[in-house]
Amino acid sequence: MKVDQDTLHKMAHLARLEVKPEEEADLLTSLNSVLDWMEQLNEVDTTGVEPLTHISNEINVLRDDVVGNHISREQALMNAPQHDEQFFEVPKVME
Repeated sequence: MKVDQDTLHKMAHLARLEVKPEEEADLLTSLNSVLDWMEQLNEVDTTGVEPLTHISNEINVLRDDVVGNHISREQALMNAPQHDEQFFEVPKVME
Protein backbone atom coordinates (compact mmCIF):
# COMPACT_ATOMS: atom_id res chain seq x y z
CA MET A 1 0.00 0.00 0.00
CA LYS A 2 1.31 3.41 -0.91
CA VAL A 3 0.09 6.73 0.40
CA ASP A 4 -0.61 9.17 -2.40
CA GLN A 5 -1.33 12.87 -2.20
CA ASP A 6 -5.12 12.41 -2.07
CA THR A 7 -4.83 9.93 0.79
CA LEU A 8 -2.50 12.29 2.62
CA HIS A 9 -5.03 15.11 2.30
CA LYS A 10 -7.84 12.86 3.58
CA MET A 11 -5.75 11.73 6.56
CA ALA A 12 -4.76 15.30 7.36
CA HIS A 13 -8.41 16.37 7.20
CA LEU A 14 -9.53 13.54 9.50
CA ALA A 15 -6.72 14.32 11.96
CA ARG A 16 -7.48 18.03 11.73
CA LEU A 17 -3.90 18.76 10.66
CA GLU A 18 -2.77 21.53 8.41
CA VAL A 19 -0.15 20.21 6.00
CA LYS A 20 1.74 22.88 4.10
CA PRO A 21 2.46 22.16 0.43
CA GLU A 22 6.22 22.29 1.03
CA GLU A 23 5.89 19.59 3.73
CA GLU A 24 3.87 17.15 1.62
CA ALA A 25 6.79 15.47 -0.17
CA ASP A 26 8.71 14.75 3.06
CA LEU A 27 5.56 13.55 4.79
CA LEU A 28 4.67 11.22 1.92
CA THR A 29 8.18 9.77 1.96
CA SER A 30 8.03 9.20 5.72
CA LEU A 31 4.59 7.60 5.64
CA ASN A 32 5.53 5.31 2.77
CA SER A 33 8.76 4.24 4.49
CA VAL A 34 6.77 3.27 7.61
CA LEU A 35 4.35 1.25 5.48
CA ASP A 36 7.26 -0.44 3.68
CA TRP A 37 8.74 -1.40 7.04
CA MET A 38 5.38 -2.84 8.13
CA GLU A 39 5.31 -4.93 4.94
CA GLN A 40 8.71 -6.34 5.90
CA LEU A 41 7.31 -7.30 9.30
CA ASN A 42 4.44 -9.14 7.59
CA GLU A 43 7.00 -11.39 5.88
CA VAL A 44 8.37 -12.70 9.20
CA ASP A 45 7.27 -16.24 10.04
CA THR A 46 5.43 -16.08 13.36
CA THR A 47 3.89 -19.54 13.40
CA GLY A 48 3.97 -21.00 16.90
CA VAL A 49 4.68 -17.65 18.52
CA GLU A 50 2.11 -16.62 21.08
CA PRO A 51 1.06 -12.96 21.08
CA LEU A 52 2.38 -10.86 23.95
CA THR A 53 -0.03 -9.24 26.32
CA HIS A 54 2.75 -7.89 28.55
CA ILE A 55 6.40 -7.24 27.80
CA SER A 56 7.58 -9.17 30.89
CA ASN A 57 6.41 -12.13 32.94
CA GLU A 58 5.74 -9.93 35.96
CA ILE A 59 2.18 -9.82 37.20
CA ASN A 60 0.74 -6.54 38.38
CA VAL A 61 0.51 -6.96 42.13
CA LEU A 62 -1.91 -4.58 43.74
CA ARG A 63 -2.66 -4.32 47.41
CA ASP A 64 -6.15 -4.99 48.63
CA ASP A 65 -8.33 -1.92 48.92
CA VAL A 66 -9.00 -1.86 52.65
CA VAL A 67 -10.86 0.96 54.36
CA GLY A 68 -9.11 2.32 57.40
CA ASN A 69 -8.21 5.50 59.24
CA HIS A 70 -4.63 6.10 58.24
CA ILE A 71 -4.47 9.76 59.18
CA SER A 72 -6.73 11.76 61.42
CA ARG A 73 -8.55 14.87 60.28
CA GLU A 74 -6.47 16.99 62.65
CA GLN A 75 -3.22 15.59 61.23
CA ALA A 76 -4.41 16.20 57.67
CA LEU A 77 -5.35 19.82 58.41
CA MET A 78 -2.27 20.53 60.53
CA ASN A 79 -0.03 21.71 57.62
CA ALA A 80 -2.77 23.22 55.46
CA PRO A 81 -2.21 26.91 54.76
CA GLN A 82 -5.92 27.65 55.29
CA HIS A 83 -8.56 25.52 56.91
CA ASP A 84 -11.48 25.62 59.24
CA GLU A 85 -12.00 22.87 61.77
CA GLN A 86 -13.28 20.39 59.19
CA PHE A 87 -12.17 21.26 55.65
CA PHE A 88 -9.30 22.63 53.56
CA GLU A 89 -9.99 26.17 52.36
CA VAL A 90 -8.87 26.99 48.83
CA PRO A 91 -9.24 30.11 46.71
CA LYS A 92 -12.39 30.32 44.63
CA VAL A 93 -11.60 29.62 40.97
CA MET A 94 -15.07 29.81 39.40
CA GLU A 95 -17.91 32.24 39.87
